[in-house]
Amino acid sequence: MAGRTAAGPPPWTTSSACEPRPHGGPGVTARSRSAWLLPILPGVLLALSLALLGQYLSQWIGQSLMGLAKSPVSPILLAILLGMLVRNLFRLPAWSEAGVRFALVRILRLGIVLLGIRLSLAEAGAIGLRALPVIVASVGIALWLVTWVSRRIGLSPRLGTLIAAGTGICGATAIVALAPVIRARDEETAYAVACITLFGVAAMLAYPFLAHALFAGDGFRAGLFLGTAVHETAQVAGAGLVYQEYFGDAQALDTATVTKLVRNLGMLAVIPLLGFLYQRGHAEPGVRMPWYGMVPLFVLGFAAMSLLRTLGDLGEQAFGVIPAAQWQDLVAGLKDLAEICLGVAMAAVGLGTSLKGLREIGLRPFAVGLVSALLVGVVSLLLILALY
Repeated sequence: MAGRTAAGPPPWTTSSACEPRPHGGPGVTARSRSAWLLPILPGVLLALSLALLGQYLSQWIGQSLMGLAKSPVSPILLAILLGMLVRNLFRLPAWSEAGVRFALVRILRLGIVLLGIRLSLAEAGAIGLRALPVIVASVGIALWLVTWVSRRIGLSPRLGTLIAAGTGICGATAIVALAPVIRARDEETAYAVACITLFGVAAMLAYPFLAHALFAGDGFRAGLFLGTAVHETAQVAGAGLVYQEYFGDAQALDTATVTKLVRNLGMLAVIPLLGFLYQRGHAEPGVRMPWYGMVPLFVLGFAAMSLLRTLGDLGEQAFGVIPAAQWQDLVAGLKDLAEICLGVAMAAVGLGTSLKGLREIGLRPFAVGLVSALLVGVVSLLLILALY
């Protein structure tokens, strides 16, 4: 497609096009494995170091400085802020970029998949069904409002459509999926991703506290708000973790995760619809994307882990062979591993957030991104208050 090869993705991009692609197969040699591993190792270790430093600082501030048994400062929040400090105070070394992208995409998705072990299919399905009315209404209203605001402010139709998709559905993933369908230029895709990422990070940091105040500590409604008002999957996971760590309520993280995964599935209907509406209005032939290219595989992985938990909880022994105590230990270990993966991914979110992007995206896209983020939050809040 013309215009898609001129420039690479911006540093704040979370596009799957940036993902390192591991080589596999029976013929893989030690040299080919090291050729894949070595480029990503420094960046992954940097993100891991910041996540561990966040945990240490959280404990030090809470226990040593404040004399509390449990620190009031979230290690996840500190990991994000540390990553942002490193990225914006120092020049991020070129040798770390591949690993940071790997953590932001692959390790994040592994963490989300592992989160599925927290819920049985019945529990996940119950959350999804309860959340569905707000998800459908908030996505529909957000798409309409953001498109309308984009037109009023005078953005190009393509850029306005990209920001609407990223705000309403699932952030950069929806933008990257929609871009070829409407023949968006590289700079339009980059601007849209920058808006979504910058305001999504702000929402991730602020909304856990706002949700706790607005919903009087109701974990389900808080999680539903986080899952519908925050843009990116990574940002939703981070917001849910911050809520859990500050307010001791795991329900918010579970609800936010399931809500966001259900919301992601809206790509299957919304991306073709937006592409059709754009092409009809602008008489421009599009490039079709197969439906299976829009199904996030980590959603299926989350469901598979929930199925594993469901089957393992049946009977006195998990799968008829694993004693109940050992099965519970395994489940607990996978939960801990999920949070470690998400902590590393959140540090990568900070490392991938360039404040310089505020100047580079220009005022009009910036204004649309800000108004869109606020509108989505208000719509989500009003729907939750009206329906629950």
